[in-house]
Amino acid sequence: MPDTVAKPRLWEPPTHVSKPEMVAISEAVLAEPDLGFSETEDIFRLAANGLDWDIANVVYAPKDADRIAVGPDGKKLGIFMTHGGASDWRSIERLARTFCGKRGFKVCSMTYPGRFYFPAPSRDWPDDTFHADGTVRTPIWLRGETIAPGDYTVTADTSNRAIYGSRSYAVAKPDTMFHLRMAAWPKAIVEAMTAICRRHFPPDEWSIYVHGHSTGGPFVHTLMQRIENVRGLIGIENSSFGEFYRAMAGHDWPTPFNYLLVRSWRELARYKGAELAMQEGEKPLYRLAQVMEEVFEAWNEAKRFPQFKAENWYHNRTPSCLTEAARVAARFRKLNRDETEALVREYLDYGVPLAGPGVKPVPPILHGINKFSRDHTPANYRVIAGKYAALDPPPKFRVIEFGTGAHSYWRTEEGLPLGACPVVVQIWHDAIMNGFFDV
Repeated sequence: MPDTVAKPRLWEPPTHVSKPEMVAISEAVLAEPDLGFSETEDIFRLAANGLDWDIANVVYAPKDADRIAVGPDGKKLGIFMTHGGASDWRSIERLARTFCGKRGFKVCSMTYPGRFYFPAPSRDWPDDTFHADGTVRTPIWLRGETIAPGDYTVTADTSNRAIYGSRSYAVAKPDTMFHLRMAAWPKAIVEAMTAICRRHFPPDEWSIYVHGHSTGGPFVHTLMQRIENVRGLIGIENSSFGEFYRAMAGHDWPTPFNYLLVRSWRELARYKGAELAMQEGEKPLYRLAQVMEEVFEAWNEAKRFPQFKAENWYHNRTPSCLTEAARVAARFRKLNRDETEALVREYLDYGVPLAGPGVKPVPPILHGINKFSRDHTPANYRVIAGKYAALDPPPKFRVIEFGTGAHSYWRTEEGLPLGACPVVVQIWHDAIMNGFFDV
C-alpha cells in the first residue's frame, strides 16, 4: 500500500508581517520576564597585515550560565553582529539586549576597527566631524597612534549630489600611516571577526548566527563561509555580499581606496527625505523648514558616534580599490609577486561567495526588510535572490517584508518602543528552533 502518513511540514518564515502583527509580537516579547545579563567590553590587540590593531567587541551574556539558550543541535546559541556604516556597536544594542535579555543568546557585537573611541569612558566622539581649523575627525586604529593634519587633504565631491548632496573626504597622502591603514584594514576586519568567533564561540560548544546592519552585512557575509560553526544569517536591513550589493545598487564606488568619507547632517537628510516621501508623499515638502530642523536636531545627537567611513569600497566590492589597496599593503609587507597576487585575490574574494572543492557552502539566509527603507526594497531583493539562485549549490534564501519601519530598524514608533527588534528576535528565534537553518 502507498505510504499515506503525512510528512511534517517544514517551518517557513512569513513573507509579510503587518504593523498590527508586529505590535502584537513586540508586546508579547516585551512582557516576558527579563533574564539578567551582563555587558562587558572585550578589547584586544590583533596583528594583521603587518600592523597591530586595537579591536573592540561588546559581549552580552546571561549572568546565569545555565540560562544560555541551547539550539536543536544541543549547542549553545551565539550571535556575532556588527553595525552599519555611520556608527559603532551602540546603534544595534537594542537588538543585542533583546536577544540576550529575552531569549538567552550570547551576543558579540564588534565595532569596526578605527571606530571605537578609546580615550573617553563614554566612548562618545567629541566635537563635530568638521573642525573650525579645517581638520576633520579621523579613525583610531591603534591606541596612541594619531593621524596628523598633514597626513591628508580634505576634498569635496559632488559627483552624486542628487543622492548624497556634497560629500567631503579626508584623502590620505601616500607614504603616511593613514594611507597604509586605509590599504590594510580589510584583512584586519576579517581577522578580527574570525578572532572574536574563535575566542567566544568554539565550534564544539556553540552554533553561531550572524547579523550585520547595512554596511555590516557584507562583512558578516564574508565571515559565513570562513567559520565552520556559522549556521546562517539572521538579517534585518543587512546588505548582502559586496558583489551582490553592487548589482542591487546599480553603481560602483566612485573614489579611490584612500578616501575616508567624513559624514555630516547630509547623510541623515538623504534617508529622512526618502522615508518621509514613502510615508507621506509630497506633503513633507510643504514643511521643509521643520524637516530640516529635525535633521539638524538629529545630527546634534548622532555626531557623538564615529560618522566617518572607510568601508564603502568593501561594501560595493569595487575591484579597483580592493586591488590597489592590496598592492599597497603588500609593498609594506615586502611580499613577492606571487604573495602579492594572493593578497589581491584574497581582497577580491571578500565580496563574493566562495566556491570550489572543500569550500563550505553559503549557509541559509533569512532577511527582513522594512516598509520605509530607502534602499532595501522588495525589487532590490529580487535582484539578490537571483544572484543566490545562480550559485551551486544555491543557499536557502528567504525575505520577510515588515509593514513599517525604516533602515534604522531599532527606531521607536507608535506601538513599537524598540522598533522592530522584539519582532526580529521572536521570528528569528522561531526559525532557529524550528530547523530553518538545518542543512
